[in-house]
Amino acid sequence: MAGFTTGREWVRMLVMSTFTLGTQKIVAFAAVRDRDAARKFYRDTLGLRLMGEDQFAMVFDANGTTLRVSPVPDWTPPQFTVLGWEVNDIVAVVKYLASAGIEFQRYPWMKDQDEMGIWTSPSGPDVAAVHAGARVAWFKDPDGNVLSVAQMP
Repeated sequence: MAGFTTGREWVRMLVMSTFTLGTQKIVAFAAVRDRDAARKFYRDTLGLRLMGEDQFAMVFDANGTTLRVSPVPDWTPPQFTVLGWEVNDIVAVVKYLASAGIEFQRYPWMKDQDEMGIWTSPSGPDVAAVHAGARVAWFKDPDGNVLSVAQMP
C-alpha cells in the first residue's frame, strides 16, 4: 500500500483498475437493413469469421474484437465512418478489396485523394500527432455504412 494515504484509497484504486472500461475489451456494433447482404459482405468479402447468429445480430470476430451486426427495419446509415481497420499496407488492401468489387469513396472536399481513393492526413501543429500522415480510404457496406482502412505512419 505504499504511496496510498489509506487502505480505503488502495481498495478504491484496485476496484477502479479492475472495473474501469479502459481495461475491458470493446464490442463494436453496426446496424444494417439487409441481413443476407451484410452476412455475405462481412463474412465473404471482408473475411470476418461469423461466430454466431440469432434474431438479434450476426456476431463476427474482427481479429479479437467482437462485431455485432444488427438488422433493423427502418434506419438511415450515418454519413461518417462507423468502423475502420488499421492495416499494414493500405495499397495492397485497397487493391484486394477493389478486386472483390468494393468501390472506394471519393469526397469532393478531400482534394488530396489519389487515384485509388487513398487520402493522406496532413501533419503539423493543428493535427494530432497520433494520426498525422495517416493514409485512409473509405468504402461502404451494402447498407451504406461508411467503413475505412487506414495505414498509420
